[in-house]
Amino acid sequence: MSANSFNIPRHWWGKIIGGVIGLFRGGIVGALLGALLGHFVDRFLAGILNVGATQKAFFDALFASLGRLAKADGQVTQAEIRMVESLMQQMNISGDHRQRAIRLFNQGKQGDFDLEAALQSFVQHSVVRHDLRQMFLEILVEAAFSSGSLSQEEHAVLARVASALHIPGQVFSAMLAARGAAGARYQQSTGGRRSTLAGLDQAYAQLGLTREASDAEIKKAYRKLVSQYHPDKLVSRGLPEEMMEVAKNRVREINTAYDRVKQARGFK
Repeated sequence: MSANSFNIPRHWWGKIIGGVIGLFRGGIVGALLGALLGHFVDRFLAGILNVGATQKAFFDALFASLGRLAKADGQVTQAEIRMVESLMQQMNISGDHRQRAIRLFNQGKQGDFDLEAALQSFVQHSVVRHDLRQMFLEILVEAAFSSGSLSQEEHAVLARVASALHIPGQVFSAMLAARGAAGARYQQSTGGRRSTLAGLDQAYAQLGLTREASDAEIKKAYRKLVSQYHPDKLVSRGLPEEMMEVAKNRVREINTAYDRVKQARGFK
């Protein structure tokens, strides 16, 4: 092996430079602290460099998963097809990107489709991007409810995605509740005031909360969600730019839910 064949991996440079600077300025302790700082710099730069790859992984995994979800109960309904077409229209997908989305969707419908394998690339690119993972599952949950109800087979597919993305059970449950599961259960057990009360319960669910939450918890949850789903922030972390409008819609839903809860509780 020649000397010229030795290459330092790109993700080591921050650690090396930080360690050397720290060594000269603070000895062994300084070197350790410098290397640690360099590690975070490496991760930051890697995130910037990998945004394009993350966006592609998100796009590919999403449309393949949508195909699996649509075929979960054995047949693809017109409502599910319209939902995917609406999503592509909302994302302004055309040309080659549209053909790729359709091809991936059709792959997901195949009987031998391996959902976990299709998610693997996105899983690898979103290890420290839990907000992206939640946005991914949010889109699938909304798609599942596009027909008005959630079948057991669709729930099973969503649960597999949540498991692969390591999304906590309570977060997954909150997503389902926000898309109508909680409201539907409430309507089955109440009388004439059910629409207003169910809608308020759904507003709490949109914030990932229940009626038992305090005013302070509500305000904290709202600020966290608005920051988490900020479109520009998500795109900078790997959300495909075409999906920015989807993120904007989510923020609008959060704002509407918060306004409804504020009005019901009477705080500003």
